Amino acid sequence: MPAMTAVEAGARAGAGVPAEAVGPLVRGVGVLRRLAEAGGTLSPSALERATGLARSTVDRITATLARMGYVRLDGRDVVLTPGVLELGNAYLAALRLPALLGARADALADELDESVSLAVADRDGIRFIHQATRRRALSVSFRIGDLLPAERTAPGALFATEWTERDWARWRTRRAEDPRDTAFPAVPPRPERAPAHDTTGTTDTAAAVEAAFADRVGAARRDGWAVDDQLIEPGLVAVSAPVRDPRTGRVACVASVVSHTSRHPAAELPAALLPRLRTAVAAMEADLRTAPPPEPGPAPAGLATWTTASKQELGRDFVESLARGLTVLTAFGEGRPALSLTDVARATGLPRATARRALLTHEYLGLVAAAPHEDRAFTLTPRVLDLGFPPLSRTTLPRLAEPHLRALADRVAEPAALAVLTADGTEIQYTAGAGTGGVLTVRIPVGARLPAAATSLGRVLLADTSAPAAPELAEARARGYALVDEELESGLRSVAVPVRDRTGRAVAAVNVATHAARRSLEDCVEHLLPALRATADDIQRDLHRASRFTKVATT
Repeated sequence: MPAMTAVEAGARAGAGVPAEAVGPLVRGVGVLRRLAEAGGTLSPSALERATGLARSTVDRITATLARMGYVRLDGRDVVLTPGVLELGNAYLAALRLPALLGARADALADELDESVSLAVADRDGIRFIHQATRRRALSVSFRIGDLLPAERTAPGALFATEWTERDWARWRTRRAEDPRDTAFPAVPPRPERAPAHDTTGTTDTAAAVEAAFADRVGAARRDGWAVDDQLIEPGLVAVSAPVRDPRTGRVACVASVVSHTSRHPAAELPAALLPRLRTAVAAMEADLRTAPPPEPGPAPAGLATWTTASKQELGRDFVESLARGLTVLTAFGEGRPALSLTDVARATGLPRATARRALLTHEYLGLVAAAPHEDRAFTLTPRVLDLGFPPLSRTTLPRLAEPHLRALADRVAEPAALAVLTADGTEIQYTAGAGTGGVLTVRIPVGARLPAAATSLGRVLLADTSAPAAPELAEARARGYALVDEELESGLRSVAVPVRDRTGRAVAAVNVATHAARRSLEDCVEHLLPALRATADDIQRDLHRASRFTKVATT
């Protein structure tokens, strides 16, 4: 696991922390970062070791994060939940670049049949804000939110063309403190010494690394594009071009086409991929020039009241200053990229003094910065994506649904399942499920297929299609649920409801199955259906959070 940042180490020791910084907020952010670096799951004991915090402090922080919906306590583990994506979504929405340029990147990936990414500068590193990844046996594993060292990427050379001497000094300091890049979990660490056959330019001397990077920065400044020739690991290559802000002319983000040497040797990238990349970049810059001003979305409401009520309910197990500090980040968003202290206090309902201390703490942690060209205003930085976004950015609908299905099965003491329609619409495929301990129970394995028309899951999905002709489908559409009584198998009853995506389309369905001897049809509607609908709502909420800036596979 990467070492703690200097900020977090200072916070643990109580040294170097500004007097007005909120200590519990510093520690809570550290816990979220350690969970993200570990892939989203750690035991409390592992968190204790990773953060250096006392176990009682870890327990109070995780209880607070669980109350906020950012983690769940799963047996002995603390697990990041899709609720934490609200923080990264606030940054990406305020940035607007993924929403404005993502479709262009996706189209380029389809045209070239290669992975395409968008990245922004993050101090002396680059951070991904959009990924259009091809599904192959050999595929790129980078995720939205992953941070890479600038010198090991093509985008980094382009961003560095605009570095000041202060930026170069900060880069040299980081290289001196971490020559093997152990603080970047998304990339393999540099070897202790470069092997004799190394072609990546990696050596064991800081002077050689700086000289090689400076040469690539100079070439990027001259050519207006850059190539990554296996800088990260053998076989991985990329060509990148800058997307410039039409207002300032500076690099707003960098678009990259990523491949491997078996498909495109690095020397062929400029001829094979760069022309189409440049065409796409020109279209992206045109989109930025003509994009209308954003309409501000609704600001979060009632946060201060909610945190107060949670404190009253949970007592010392709820760290109110941590909860209030994190809610400050959600005040930003679409149409709200730069906010003053007054704006933040108004959006969150927090006292100005509380909002001010939270903003100062976030500035100290690198999560907010003074807004350029706006006096006394703040913006979110890409580092907000550190707080749990990468491990959740490649999630699937079955993974989102599984904890909710387990909770539903425990609540009603009946098995629950998630399913999708097959491509031809004639069958359903089970993609997730949760069983019970009964002797007589429904056990249908994940991956199994059944006729759609004979199942409650299939009927509620078929009912979502245009003008369903069958009476039972029209009935399911009107009611919003499907109830099937012993049609698939004698004694088997089930009720299902749809799970809808952000556009309102039914992309999956959830059901509860039972035996006719245990529950009457009336009991299925009166008791199972409300719990089932609540579960579908929970799954939909997580799906909507996870799919705002990422693609969530339904299987």
